[in-house]
Amino acid sequence: MGEALVYLVTGGCGFIGEHIVELLCKQDYVSEVRVFDSVAGEEVKKFATATTCVIVMKGDIRDYALLLSAMRGVHVVIHTAAIVDYTDTVPFREMKAVNVAGTENVLKACCTLSVPYVVYTSSMAAVGPNTRQEPMLRGTEDTKYSGEVELPYGKTKAMAEKLVLEANGKELSNGGKLATCIICPNTVYGEKYLVLKNVHLSAKAKGGVLNYLEPEDTERNWTYVGNVAWMHVLAARNLQLKPDILAGQVYYSYDDTPTRKGFLVRYQLLSGMDPSIRLGSRIPYWKLWLQIYFYRIIRILLYPFWKPQPFLNLPLLNTVTTTFSYETDKAFRHFGYTPLYSWGESKRRTTEWLKAATKNSRSHQPHRKET
Repeated sequence: MGEALVYLVTGGCGFIGEHIVELLCKQDYVSEVRVFDSVAGEEVKKFATATTCVIVMKGDIRDYALLLSAMRGVHVVIHTAAIVDYTDTVPFREMKAVNVAGTENVLKACCTLSVPYVVYTSSMAAVGPNTRQEPMLRGTEDTKYSGEVELPYGKTKAMAEKLVLEANGKELSNGGKLATCIICPNTVYGEKYLVLKNVHLSAKAKGGVLNYLEPEDTERNWTYVGNVAWMHVLAARNLQLKPDILAGQVYYSYDDTPTRKGFLVRYQLLSGMDPSIRLGSRIPYWKLWLQIYFYRIIRILLYPFWKPQPFLNLPLLNTVTTTFSYETDKAFRHFGYTPLYSWGESKRRTTEWLKAATKNSRSHQPHRKET
């Protein structure tokens, strides 16, 4: 295998994809990184202008002919492109068309063009919680957990995972075999994590009080986006070097973010940026349940005259309030993964971005318009 490898990152302008592209460009064995995304992000375009390593290609993974053209001459695909929707703003059929049929296109193109390696970005939402809200407490990749996935987004990611695992070992047009593996992040935070920015705005509107939905004993892993990206880069490289170990495997992402309690992670990040933020109290489940159903009734009554803003829904509420955590070192054992960024560095990078993002929001607020 030569040391001038061409990588294609689908969704390379996205939250995780952008960080993957940046890290790939620092690897001496990578000669070219192709970014295939339906939205050409400004940061990636600037990055492409500053280096000869990156080529930005605008395209939708549902367009098989365009995808096929972009993948010619590629050695490795990191497939992150997806519609991520937790608030029921995207019809399920559209999300399925991108997340499932789009993934099928990627795998089909790999077989046609003899691209032998695929790393797929999935989500813990593909594992659970299930519709019975059964918890998983500090499980591993081998923990048995069954039942219908609660979130519609998670359903599409589970279907795509199945396709990726079934494609592992499939024959390529040149007679070789396709090798695939999967990375599953849980809650990912870091620069451009817009949820955090919105939570800060909500807390400021309540006098700096940060209330939360999770019961105090609920556990859920958080991982810094740079470390999630680094796990992808290492997995992609080692899938080539050690396919007998990595092919057909699923890896949960992790780092040393110090707590599994989401509301405490949010509080540490927000208070690190804005000391006026105070930790409030938990909002009772029944109160949120009533708000969700009241909102649903109003939406039905006013349809189609009113286009509502995204709001909490029951599947999301049940997911947030159900323990779903894991402890694993599988990625370290299989391909030597250790976090690239410490908790201190992850927190510093996130809070610096958040400071800049909130400052820009305030300075542009009088001129803000919806796009």
